Amino acid sequence: MDFNDYQKALPNELRGMECPFPEAEYARRLARVRDLMAVSDLDALLLTDPSDIFYLCGYSTFEVSVHTTLVVTESSLMLQVPSIEMGPAVMTTRVERVSGYRWEGIGEVLTPLVDELNHAADTVGIDAWHGSLRQGVLEGLKSRLPGVRFIHSGGLVKKVRIVKSELELSYLRRSAEISAIGLRAATEAVQAGVTDNDIAAAGSRAMLAAGSEFMSMQPIVTTGRRSSVIHSSHRRCRIESGDSVFMEFGAAWNRYTAPMMQTVVAGSPTPEMHQVFNGCRRVVDALLASIKPGGTFDAAAETAEKALEPLVDKVFFSGVFGYTVGAQFPPSWVEGSGFIARGGNTEFKPGMVFHLPICLRVPGKWGIGCSETVVVSDTGAEPITDNPWTLG
Repeated sequence: MDFNDYQKALPNELRGMECPFPEAEYARRLARVRDLMAVSDLDALLLTDPSDIFYLCGYSTFEVSVHTTLVVTESSLMLQVPSIEMGPAVMTTRVERVSGYRWEGIGEVLTPLVDELNHAADTVGIDAWHGSLRQGVLEGLKSRLPGVRFIHSGGLVKKVRIVKSELELSYLRRSAEISAIGLRAATEAVQAGVTDNDIAAAGSRAMLAAGSEFMSMQPIVTTGRRSSVIHSSHRRCRIESGDSVFMEFGAAWNRYTAPMMQTVVAGSPTPEMHQVFNGCRRVVDALLASIKPGGTFDAAAETAEKALEPLVDKVFFSGVFGYTVGAQFPPSWVEGSGFIARGGNTEFKPGMVFHLPICLRVPGKWGIGCSETVVVSDTGAEPITDNPWTLG
């Protein structure tokens, strides 16, 4: 049978059985998105970011490298997936209209999209800055729909996603618990003579055993001089006595990720390591004191900069003191709906969730990172991770 027959043949009891939210929650999300569409004079949204699609209908798969689109209009949804993804489209969503195309025939995506947009839309919102929007698809639609305007929607869906529901927060709390389980297992495995891969394996095994799904980023472990290089990870390197071992884990629970960084030393930390570690603690404490409803991202970043100032000439820091997390897919758990950095005039609101990725690197020597994931409450920032804040 072909993929269309396969869709029809799947038993009714499989349809939507792994949809992670009740219909009422999706209805609320769609209503908020459609309200923003009306304000922005958008007749339709052409969504291609896997996490935005997941947020609005539940569609989930580990194969996120293929073209997938959710078309949202005032009154309808259409999910377009390749043939190999018809099963997940049925099992993880309640979308009634699922349009398939041959995996090997990417050009076939255009006709259903043209048919959907031709009479329903004069102005279509797109995420022009996201890598999931293929230029060939966009150019093909423009050539076939000369009367339709395609404009950047300004991350419209992410404006809704940035504040989490209670059910979303429960998923993030469960992720935080599993991330901590992985980090404890990894920490216990740290000793001179083992490799960074051994540490990553111990953490991965523990998180998977505790219930994590496939993760948006695999466990990050790096040691010694390599830990001074941002975004390096395990590469079969032997841990020596006195090495710092940097770890950053984020388990996935219903696609939601609450990450945490932790650093331990294989032996006795030096005074310099303690100095930098204390700097991490100082910056995180400054952020915890600054993150509260009504405060701005910029003001929190300014406060954190002052806490970092004693080390500013000694260490490299990325400049981002926090980023939103929620539901994500590989290659990243960064939601992208908000960044705690200078120039950010957005105000904190209850229900926002941030990872505070404070890693300070002494170039060519080592790096030390310790972080928390926090939820903004009515009164301030509440850590949902449980960092032990020790180098031992």
